[in-house]
Formats: sequence, C-alpha cells, structure tokens
Amino acid sequence: MAAKRRLRDIQQADIKHLSGWKQWKIASSKSLKKVLNDIKELSSYLELWQHDIHSIEGKFGTGIQSYFLFLRFLVRLNFIIFILMFGFVTLPSILSKYGILNNSFAKIPLKNIEPHCTVYIPSDNKGLVYFYTYLKDLLSGTGFLEVTSLFYGYYTVDTEWLSVLRYNLPLAYLLATFGYLALSLLWIIIGSVEGFKQNLVHGEDQFQSYCNKVFAGWDFCITDLNAARLKHRSLQYELQTDLEEERLKRKIADRTMKEKLRIYSWRILINIIVIAVLSGCFYSIYRATVFSQESSNDFQPNLIVQYLPSIVITLVNFIAPQIFSFLVRLEDYSPAFEIRLKLIRCVFMRLAGIGVLLFSLWSQISYCATDKCKACGYNYELYPCWESEVGQEMYKLMIFDFITILAMTLFVDFPRKLLVTHWSCKPVQWCGLQEFGISDNVLDIIYGQTICWIGTFFSPLLPAIATIKYFIIFYIKKISLIHTCKPAARPVRASSSNFFFLLVLLIGLVFAFIPLGISIAHIPSSKACGPFRNFNTSWAVVPETVLGLPTGLQQVLHGIASEAFAVPFFVVVCLLMFYFIALARAHKRVVEQLREQLVMESRDKQFLIRKITEAQRHP
Repeated sequence: MAAKRRLRDIQQADIKHLSGWKQWKIASSKSLKKVLNDIKELSSYLELWQHDIHSIEGKFGTGIQSYFLFLRFLVRLNFIIFILMFGFVTLPSILSKYGILNNSFAKIPLKNIEPHCTVYIPSDNKGLVYFYTYLKDLLSGTGFLEVTSLFYGYYTVDTEWLSVLRYNLPLAYLLATFGYLALSLLWIIIGSVEGFKQNLVHGEDQFQSYCNKVFAGWDFCITDLNAARLKHRSLQYELQTDLEEERLKRKIADRTMKEKLRIYSWRILINIIVIAVLSGCFYSIYRATVFSQESSNDFQPNLIVQYLPSIVITLVNFIAPQIFSFLVRLEDYSPAFEIRLKLIRCVFMRLAGIGVLLFSLWSQISYCATDKCKACGYNYELYPCWESEVGQEMYKLMIFDFITILAMTLFVDFPRKLLVTHWSCKPVQWCGLQEFGISDNVLDIIYGQTICWIGTFFSPLLPAIATIKYFIIFYIKKISLIHTCKPAARPVRASSSNFFFLLVLLIGLVFAFIPLGISIAHIPSSKACGPFRNFNTSWAVVPETVLGLPTGLQQVLHGIASEAFAVPFFVVVCLLMFYFIALARAHKRVVEQLREQLVMESRDKQFLIRKITEAQRHP
C-alpha cells in the first residue's frame, strides 16, 4: 500500500509540472475513460436477455447457452435488416401512396411491353368475408395481405419527388437488398472471428486448460450467492467437457486395426443410407410443389393444398433429423463432432429442400408454350406477379415453421414431461426426459433465417416477422428447457459451438445468394407489378442508372468493373491474406516458445527447491 501511495504521489507531482493544456488533456482522457466504462457497464445491464442467458449457463452449461446467444444474435440482425428495408423501401412507398409531406410520385410509362403482360388482378376479397377466408389469407399471404406492403407487388412507385430531390425507388430496392446481404455477411464474419479466437484459446494444451479453469477461472468480483452458484456450475460443466474429450481421445488412440476397419466400413454404409434418405426427401418436396401449383391453377385451392409444400418440407425436416440422429450415434464420434456432422447433414437437407422448392416454382414460372407468353418472358397467365408468389411461399414457410416449433413444445415436450413424472410405466421411464438437442434447435433457426434472407427481396417486411418469431421462440425454448429437459449426459464445449454455428449460418447466407442472384439477374421481372416492371430484369436498373451519371464517373465505374482492375485487386488481396496468415503463424510460434520457456522455468525452480530441501535435510 505504501508503494502504491508513493507511486501515486510521484505521478501527481509530475502532472503539476506539466503545462495547463497537457493537464487538461490528461484530465479529459481520464474522464472520457471513466464515462466509457460507465456506459459499457450500463449497457451490460440493458443487454437483451442477459440475466436469462447467465441463468441458463449455470443450470445447463455453456453448450446450451451458446444456442440462446445465437438466437439473440439473429434477433438483432433481423431487426437491423427490417429497419434497413423499411427505411429505404417501405416508408418512401407509403409516403408516396398517401401523399404525405406534399410529395409526389411518377409512374414511368411502360416501354416496349405487350399489354397482356401488364394485367394483374390481386386476389383481394371484396364485401363480406368469412372468418375461415380471413384466417386462410392470414396464413397463406393471399387475399387482403397480397395487396399490402408485405409483398413485392405493392411497390409500384418508380420515382418519388420531394421538392427538387429525386428518389429512385427501384435502385433503392436493389441496393437495400445488397445492403442487408452485405450487412449479414459482415456481422457473421465479425462473430466468426471472435469464435475463432476462442477456439485457439481452447485449442491449447489440456494441462494448461485445466490450470486456467481451476486457478484462474473464478471471478472474484462475484458477491451475489446465486451468481456464485451459476459460475460454479459453469466451471463444473467446462471441466466435465474436458474430461469427456480426454476419455474419447484415449479411446480412439487405443483402437486396434480391426476396430478401425469395422468403424470405417460402418461409416461408409451409413453415408450411403444418408444419401438415399436425402434423395427421397428432395423428390417428395418436388412432387408436392408441382401438385400444389397445378391444383392452385385448376381450381380454388383449400388451405391444405396451398400449404402442401410447407407441410411436406416440415415433415421431411422433422423425420430426416431423427434418422440422422440415430445414425450418427452408430458412427462413434465425439459429442462435439456428432453435433457438427448431424448439423451439416441436416443443413444440407433443409437448404437443398428450399432449393428444390424454388427450382420447382421457377420451372413453372419460366415455362412458356405460346408466342404471347414468350413476349413477356415468363408464364404471365399463371404468374402475373411471380415475385409476390415466391414471397408468399417464403411467408408460408416462415409461418408454418413457427407453428411447428410451438406445436412440438405444447403437444410433444410437455406431455412427455407429464408422462415421465406421473406415470411409472417402464417404457415411459425408459424414454425418460428429453435432452435439449442443440443441433436440432440451431438447425431450426438457421433454416428460418435462410428463408428470411431469400424472402426479404420478395417480401420486404419478412425480417419484422422473423424478429418477432425469434423473440417468441426464445421464451418458448427457455420454458421448455427449464421445465421439460434434463442436462446433457455428454457435455459440449461452447467455444467450438459458437464458431461452428456461425460457420453454418454463413453457409445458409451463401446459399441464399444463389436464388437471389438468379431472380435478380436471370429471370425476367414481372411487367404487371413491382418497381422493376419497366426493366427486363431487376439488375437492369443498375446499368441504366450508371448511364445517367456524368461521363467521368461512368469511366471510373467501368474501370472498377473491368478485368484490368479486378485482377490486380485480387492479387493484392491474396498477398495481404498470405501476409496475415504468416503473421498469425509467427505469433503462434512465439507463444509456443514462451510456453516452453515457462515450463522450463518451472522445472528449474522445482529442481532448485528440491536441492535446497535435500541440503536442509542432510547438512
């Protein structure tokens, strides 16, 4: 204490000898740091679900906590996407429709378009509407919802004027789409980098990992008894995970050649079965989509026919993961790798299922057998506003996915809990309470988020629905976890889970680029609705906008888009990437050397202490 007081007195004496400007600068820097620390501390209290997530961590471990952190990440992301789309697309259209702020909008006359291509009569219900019809429209996105700002067909404004300012809505629509995709990519990469750092920390020597947890894992700032219990349980789960991983590593190292051949043969057979299951799932989705679309065109369909693709996709998404869960246990992997392998298989199945659905829709949208149809570029008779049709399919998938999650919790999880608790029947007790399936639950939200990314172009307000959906799902899963689930028998590390969840989410985002790219650049845009009806494709608004720019700026943009700029830029990026990889390896090598030096220092000290002790015993 005396040394600290002496050091503080010396610092204050040095400050007195500084000029007034430097003293003010130092005082301001200290005040700013204090304010920033206070803001950071306050923001931690205001952070969404902070207390709930800490409670889950203490009771069920960091592996399950990572799922809820992932869910919170998607709530924030979808809310930002909603603000982006609403601010740049929906709000300007609403202002134009209702003439607010004395602004005006202009509809550019259609150019070189056949009149029959511009006919679009939305299925809006007039007069007396029965409750069943209203409910069907609410669940399927047809009727009164089809003509609202929820879907693409509502946005018919080409140019909006506010005084002398011109707002190009088609360009804003396209740039907002690119903006939310770029924002999602950036946010996922930032989160993945943090998870990768945690992976490097946990990839250290296990002995060091144990020492860090036992001697440096406790937070001595904790004063609350409940918080201390939660932290104690969290450390306990981490140690259990380390011990489980060590046991499996020893088991794998002790395998004989005969056991290895048996396991590898078994894994090959299981992968063949997985491929057969995936093929059957894809064919079922394709047939259901074709039947639903053909039935919708032949007669007024009921709700089951409209939802048939969503029902089949949901059934496939429910049955196939159960098969994969059973098969992956037979392959004898570690718990963390089991989650990853099952997640990869299920993600491929679900994303490919969405792809099959969209392929089925596009094959019918692009099918033209007459000259009148070919003049429009798409099947104008069945799909006068095909973008809204695709948006309705994405909307139905989103709604049905939420209904399924809610129904599984209410009609499967809670009844199972009651049966196990109050019925002593041996088969029921053998089933027992369910464990919280991290991979299944993560798969559900990655699937829903991919639907949101794809559907936002066709339904700009879909991110708002996704935000509300995930907000409700958090509480549904929390209640289900606390009241119907038991802690996992095989703990899972959170650090690897967080990184891998974001990696799989990145796969979903990359997958979303493909159908969006095809829709924007390849398929002709509807001539009867939407902001791009005056363009051959949605992408065509970009070249037309560039042609309206000054000549110098056009040349700059053409230069950036040319090979002369792209090739050197790619080479420079590759060189920078290799530089940072080499730098990271050098830093890792230095850290390893420092660890070896610390080990040698500790051994030298132990040797010296042992010699001193022996000398004292035998003088």
